[in-house]
Amino acid sequence: MKVEFSSRKKTKGFLLLEVVLALAVFAIACTGLTVAFHRMAGAASLAQSELRITRILDSALTEQLSMPTLEEGVAQIPVEGTDIELDVVIEPIEDMENQDGELLQQMFHIKIIANWYENGAWQERSAETWRYNPMYQP
Repeated sequence: MKVEFSSRKKTKGFLLLEVVLALAVFAIACTGLTVAFHRMAGAASLAQSELRITRILDSALTEQLSMPTLEEGVAQIPVEGTDIELDVVIEPIEDMENQDGELLQQMFHIKIIANWYENGAWQERSAETWRYNPMYQP
């Protein structure tokens, strides 16, 4: 009987060691999953921020394109409800020719630059296009 009793003790001790190892492996797996979820949340937040800036730039560019006439210059426009400021730069393009070699008058380069403070540093994104003014006049 004593032999059976000692073999039971070894079995119980072995089971306790298995449980402790299983918990350690589970804890390591949970830590890895937590880190992965945290990184995914950071990437999703960055993507959402980039999409927001892209939409603001697209909207400002569309607004400038819809104006009947453009005037050369630089304007600063704050975006309501955000800490973003837009710099609108409109420059005439000189010496641009069409396919027939004729100079295009009233051709403009429009550039919108978004500036904002995030993560302890100033951030900047821009969008730009060209516009032939006579095409947009009524």
